[in-house]
Amino acid sequence: MYQNQVVLTRERRRFGRQCVFEDRNELMVSVHPSSRLRLKYIMGNPQTRSVQLSAVMAFSEMETENATYDEHGMYHYEGGWPKEVNMNDEEQTVRHRKKVERDDAWGDEVKELIRTTMNTARQNNAINIYNHFFDDLPSDMGRTICMPFKSRTINIIHDMWQPQRHMSVINWMPNNNKQILTQYSNLFLLRNEKRRMVTNDDTNGSTNAFYVWDVKNPIKPLYYYDSIEIVSCAKICPKEENNMAAGTYTGKVCTWETFESGMPTSMCPMEAAHREMTSSLTWVYSKSNTEFYTSSLDGSIKFWDTRDLKMPANEIFLEPYPRNRQNRQDAHGCTVLEFEYTIPVRFIAGSDMGSVFVGNRKGLNPVEMLVGNYSICAGPIRTIHRNPFFVKNFVIVGDWRARIWCEEVKNRPSTMYVTKRTQLMCGAWSTGRASLFVTGDIDGVVDFWDFLLNQRKPIYSINFRSTVTGVVFQPGGQHLAISLANGDTHIMNLDEAMKKTTSKEKALMAAMFEREITRSKLLEARVDEIKLRRRTLIMEEEERQSKAEVEDVEVVPDLELDPDNPDQFIKMIESDEQFRLALATFHETLEAVDRKRAAEKKVMERTDFEQFYLDNLAEQAKLEEARKKRAGSITSKEARELRAAKAKAKAAKAAKAAKGKK
Repeated sequence: MYQNQVVLTRERRRFGRQCVFEDRNELMVSVHPSSRLRLKYIMGNPQTRSVQLSAVMAFSEMETENATYDEHGMYHYEGGWPKEVNMNDEEQTVRHRKKVERDDAWGDEVKELIRTTMNTARQNNAINIYNHFFDDLPSDMGRTICMPFKSRTINIIHDMWQPQRHMSVINWMPNNNKQILTQYSNLFLLRNEKRRMVTNDDTNGSTNAFYVWDVKNPIKPLYYYDSIEIVSCAKICPKEENNMAAGTYTGKVCTWETFESGMPTSMCPMEAAHREMTSSLTWVYSKSNTEFYTSSLDGSIKFWDTRDLKMPANEIFLEPYPRNRQNRQDAHGCTVLEFEYTIPVRFIAGSDMGSVFVGNRKGLNPVEMLVGNYSICAGPIRTIHRNPFFVKNFVIVGDWRARIWCEEVKNRPSTMYVTKRTQLMCGAWSTGRASLFVTGDIDGVVDFWDFLLNQRKPIYSINFRSTVTGVVFQPGGQHLAISLANGDTHIMNLDEAMKKTTSKEKALMAAMFEREITRSKLLEARVDEIKLRRRTLIMEEEERQSKAEVEDVEVVPDLELDPDNPDQFIKMIESDEQFRLALATFHETLEAVDRKRAAEKKVMERTDFEQFYLDNLAEQAKLEEARKKRAGSITSKEARELRAAKAKAKAAKAAKAAKGKK
């Protein structure tokens, strides 16, 4: 094996120069400060940088495997035996028991087990678990002992444009609770304000666009819908989510396909549009899911079909006293429309005069369509929303109150209402809890009201410091979407107590609504009874007076009037007691009117032009008077000469008097 060994030798100098390493500091580059550059340095005060709206530099998605868990129980018939011991064999169990008892630690383990068991037994024996404790205490003793409600903002959706546009409408997608529609209105363009609109992503439409977002991704929208007109309201069909309709500030109506971004697929012509801004839109029941209603402040409600937007299918005006031939001048401006699919015949409209109109879709003329109207609020009605658990009851938000109304009560709402010092802008019933609803006011405060807990104060409030334009609960009641006037949308995760309702709470709310309906009907019957009694008394009094007048009237024989003898005519008039009394009353009325007119002080109100003319005349008169005074006055030199002459005359007079004395 050593015969294959090869030895190579080489001189040291052929390996190259030896490397000698040293540990020292060596200056490579030295840059001294420059005074010229220091003069060009500018301090930024203040410095602002947006964090949420910054561009996304990296994005990754990952899908994890789902883990499946099962629950299994174990039944111990006799202790816990090892796997190799058969508990049904007595010899094996005795043998294993003796083996365990011979262990040294067996006694300590038994003592510890007995000690633990005895402690548990003593605790169970100390209190009778079958006894009812604290039954003698008052029922309202622990009412104030409750945990405060909490909520948390899980996401904030900002507008894609800066400065942010006004938020008008928010809606959850009908069949997807993780997506939400946010509709913005570019009021800067509407007011002709010259604002420079900036966006980080130019692929999401113009300044009139609105979006559909994923709740978990507020950076980039899923779809965008653009328009050449400023959109005022938009809504997706609840039964066919592929159809979406919107109204514009010019009164036009347009439609989109929900799952395709871009411009509208169809738009109505100007001659078929509303005369003013489209204020509200609602989808109604139809076999093809293509019909919807729009309303405007011009007082009209138009019926549309998405298959043909050239002309509306029908049009009615919100007249308080409808007639077959309607007049637009008598109509109220419509601010909100409401329709419930479980009641396909009815629709409800709210006006800017605070009235609620109940409509019938099956009517053939305006008189049959507008079943009734009821004056409720002192200002425009902002929101009408039905209770999802009791669809006949709905909340009406307007002025400073939120009222509970029922369709079975015709003339007035129930006494269940809430008030605030600030004007309410929106409201909505909870889709998860039967007794909970939410209101938002002009100061940015969102209040949660629960009629089972407190009917006068909110159980929970959140202040956003910006006007709340809309509140919408998720269909499952887990989250609440809040839109603000500054363009932000807050997705709130509510407290567990606000998400669910029990059968007992539903029964309590049903009993409360039924009690209020019964009480309102009793009051209505009492009012009708009082009106009937008053009408009966008036009729009896009129009959009594007519009988007395008939008895007091003297029978005057008929006279044959002679046209050449006026004394007969005067005699007949004087003999008629009723005519004489009516004539005297008429003269007294005329004298009273003359006295009232004489006592009135008539003040003629001048227009701005007349007042300006009179002010100019007064000013000219003052200037003329001042000029005359200056013309009639003497100069200072003349005044001195006059004083000198008077002094000389006085001195001469004194000298003459002195000479006379001598």
